[in-house]
Amino acid sequence: MKILIAEDEPKTSAYLKRGMEENGFVVDLAGNGDDAIHLASNCSYDLIILDVMLPGRDGWTIISELRRREISTPTLFLTARDSVHDRVMGLELGADDYLVKPFAFSELLARMRSILRRGPPRPSLVLKLADLELDLIRHRAARSGHVLDLTPKEFQLLSLLLRRTGEVLSRTLIAESVWDINFESDSNVVDVHIRRLRSKVDDPFDPKLIHTVRGAGYVLEARA
Repeated sequence: MKILIAEDEPKTSAYLKRGMEENGFVVDLAGNGDDAIHLASNCSYDLIILDVMLPGRDGWTIISELRRREISTPTLFLTARDSVHDRVMGLELGADDYLVKPFAFSELLARMRSILRRGPPRPSLVLKLADLELDLIRHRAARSGHVLDLTPKEFQLLSLLLRRTGEVLSRTLIAESVWDINFESDSNVVDVHIRRLRSKVDDPFDPKLIHTVRGAGYVLEARA
């Protein structure tokens, strides 16, 4: 799932980005109001986390502009402004929740998942192939009904493969998508994580789903 974080304090945005990625989310950052509106208007996000006090246009202006443009992406205000008036204003302008700084990351994560569970279920939140199932909201993977004990990076890797089932993904693309790094030819980080993922997803089960395409990369598909 893809999250936009609009936050101008570098340490806070870096902390949030790292925590979100460890929990399987893809994250974009905006450091000012204009960038936040541009990204939210031109990219598809599952959730926006929005600070009120941003350079340029503030959070109130941002959410008002997005709703004026009929962009209904769920939005959570994360701000040091803790008055009842501010909280009421945020909710009345169209925010889905309001969390005051300082905050516990576990609470933020719980509130995010609560927002994402609201409304009619969306098929994209649960990815399936054969007897493999990946629940993006609950951060849960299972095969043949058995829960798989995956690390955050393994979960991200499996999510990428499932989203692009049947497509051969190069090591470069995987490294850039999961680790946000440029792949170096002498690095085996992708191969190591694929082996670990196979030991959990494929080794105890049939049919095998993760396949190597020699000289090209990896593909997730159910073969006859």
